[in-house]
Amino acid sequence: MSSALLFSMAAFALAASLTPGPVNIVALSAGLNHGVRQSLGHITGATIGFTLLLVLVGLGLQSLFEQVPLAGVVLRWGGVAFLLYMAAMLAMSKAHDAHAEPAAAPSFWQGALMQWLNPKAWVASAAAVSAYTRDGTGIAVLAIIFFILCYASISVWAVMGGWLGARLTQAHHLRRLNRIMAALLVASAAAMALMSLGDTAGALPPSDV
Repeated sequence: MSSALLFSMAAFALAASLTPGPVNIVALSAGLNHGVRQSLGHITGATIGFTLLLVLVGLGLQSLFEQVPLAGVVLRWGGVAFLLYMAAMLAMSKAHDAHAEPAAAPSFWQGALMQWLNPKAWVASAAAVSAYTRDGTGIAVLAIIFFILCYASISVWAVMGGWLGARLTQAHHLRRLNRIMAALLVASAAAMALMSLGDTAGALPPSDV
């Protein structure tokens, strides 16, 4: 495999992993509210979840959703519900409030599940597989590159959150930031819902009436 191809894979992986999205927003909020160390579960889960998704798409998982369109619709609506749940938890978070029980940091499983319910992750996986693999060859190298750069990229967002959390000591400032990030998750859920409405209409069997 040429160095030019490896560089292209790495550039694609970095662009796909570092750009804003639900997973990175949650990483930012986890760093803000809990610190980088407590964010490692979410970072690790999201990285492993995406890498597994990439490998399975490379092995043909995408064809399942082409054969059963309703399965993709169910997955996407599940993503909408999960994003709204995460947004509600974030909006109600009482960061650094000494009189409140601190909310738990996002878990390994939440990070992994968020990738599987994230359309951006599916699109990135399908695009990477179609661009850089042929008949399954190259998927291992692609997965390793994505694992490294995905872990590093999500960590950057958590570190940014930790940096902000160390400097914003006023509870009302932290609550305001949490609500802004919750609103971004709601916006992501709304965009996903709009896509799902069209997919639902196409996936349902035609009416005989």
